[in-house]
Amino acid sequence: MPNGTIGKIAGYIEELAPLAWAESWDNVGLQVGDPARPASRILVALELTGGVVEEAIAARADLIVVHHPAIFKPWKAIRFDTPGGQRVERLVKAGIGLYAAHTNLDQALGGTNDTLAALAGLSHHEVLMPLGEEKYVKLVVFVPKGHEDAVRAALARAGAGHIGNYSHCTFQTPGTGTFLPLDGTRPFIGQQGRLEYAEELRLETIIPESGVRKAVQAMIGAHPYEEVAYDLYPLANPGRSRGHGRIGRLAAPVTLEELVGRLKHALGIPHLRVVGDLGRQVQQIAVGAGSGGMLIPVAAGRGADVLITGDVDYHDAQDAADAGLAVIDVGHYNSEVIVVPPLARYLREKLAQDGLEAEVLEAQAGRDPFLFV
Repeated sequence: MPNGTIGKIAGYIEELAPLAWAESWDNVGLQVGDPARPASRILVALELTGGVVEEAIAARADLIVVHHPAIFKPWKAIRFDTPGGQRVERLVKAGIGLYAAHTNLDQALGGTNDTLAALAGLSHHEVLMPLGEEKYVKLVVFVPKGHEDAVRAALARAGAGHIGNYSHCTFQTPGTGTFLPLDGTRPFIGQQGRLEYAEELRLETIIPESGVRKAVQAMIGAHPYEEVAYDLYPLANPGRSRGHGRIGRLAAPVTLEELVGRLKHALGIPHLRVVGDLGRQVQQIAVGAGSGGMLIPVAAGRGADVLITGDVDYHDAQDAADAGLAVIDVGHYNSEVIVVPPLARYLREKLAQDGLEAEVLEAQAGRDPFLFV
């Protein structure tokens, strides 16, 4: 089996969490390395600590994928006598690439916020603070009769034709295509210098805007023609909402104290910070991975009983109490490190689908810098 490349792994992540979804102040994407380099071993971690660098070197990793960007604000210099500079120096010397997916992964389906929502017990939820919608494109391609199933299957594998819980959604109509092969062509049907009339099918489907490039590449790869005729049309169809945080309802109400106990068990931590009456019944739950203080007024305004997040400061906690919103602060690290296993699993699945050989490891060296004593 062939190996993947750093660029291929980057493409998988950007298919899940497009770079355009990142906040303007964020810095996501490939931060260290060459996209053309092979990537036969990938280490997924929350952030680039000294321990994670050591683990990557020991594992002979080619690429580290992190949630927190190691290069966040612009660097005016790369100093090897600073902790950040030393980590980058070690990566470069070891030939290890570094890729970051941050606020774009927070918004992604199956990303940090969806993972936290599932851990909180929300089976059905929606975006807490919407920022936009996924736009859709209609793709129309003309296929010679007898080859439509192969092209349809390739498009479906590339993510086209998905509507709700249905896949392979297309519409086809028969027609006649004409073309005249000129000098230097190798036509699949017909001969050079003679106008050809071909029995073809117009095959059309829908694609998320972020997946157009991959779908078109897959379609061309499965199409028998030397030159493929296709059209792309922007659509006004409302797409899936994206944004920060999630909100939903538990199957049954529980006390705030019971919810705290569930989170302690699920996260494997002994202590949490809580705002609110522990005996209060809660059912409408909001979550915000990372630093979620900004979500307090949003969660209160949408009728949440409690917000599960991290890094809540004193004044935000007072505002939540005044608004009647309970808050469970699980810590920044604990609210986001949970995305490592699903992100690693996603990469394994994508590599397997494409028949590429690469090992995806989950970092064990990550740690919360805070101790509870």
